[in-house]
Amino acid sequence: MPRLLIALVLAGAVTLGLFFLMQSLIQMGGSALTEPAQGSVLDFVRVKEEESVEKKDRKPKKPPKPEEPPPPMEQPQMDSPTPNAEGGAGMDFSADVGGDMAIDGGLALEGGDGEYLPIVKVAPVYPRRALQRGIEGYVIVEFTVGKQGSVKDPFVVEANPEGIFEQAAIDAALKFKYKPRVVNGEAAEVSGVQNRITFQIDG
Repeated sequence: MPRLLIALVLAGAVTLGLFFLMQSLIQMGGSALTEPAQGSVLDFVRVKEEESVEKKDRKPKKPPKPEEPPPPMEQPQMDSPTPNAEGGAGMDFSADVGGDMAIDGGLALEGGDGEYLPIVKVAPVYPRRALQRGIEGYVIVEFTVGKQGSVKDPFVVEANPEGIFEQAAIDAALKFKYKPRVVNGEAAEVSGVQNRITFQIDG
């Protein structure tokens, strides 16, 4: 019987204690919801130092004037001689393409601004038979320079020796290119132009 009374007293005390504890917790929670939190908030603001920007005037400098004018353009060179692949072994040869002469107009390079001028001269192919036998010579070919600068109607005027180099010289002459003669602003044909082609073996 006395144990039961002690248990009831302890139970009542615990119940009251819990009741007061819950009451205090409820009050504290209500104040936390209603009252704003106390404290201070610090805002950090970084202030940039004033940067001094130096402005430099960068104006492009004018290039210095050249002391001497540029050299004049060189005239196009003539094509190099084309060796005959079927020629004799171990032998070098060259074919000299001589200057042009017009029977009715003198030397080509002595004319005025409107005179015809050679642009491309292709060296002839050395005949295999002459190369194997070591024969040298020359051919003088005469032809007409057309309005477009091409060669027309070439024929042999003189050949030494005869019957060996004539065809090679004519084939080469047909590949020549000229700046046509200009008369009164219009291109004109030039007839009677002669060219000496020399066949010579070197070495």
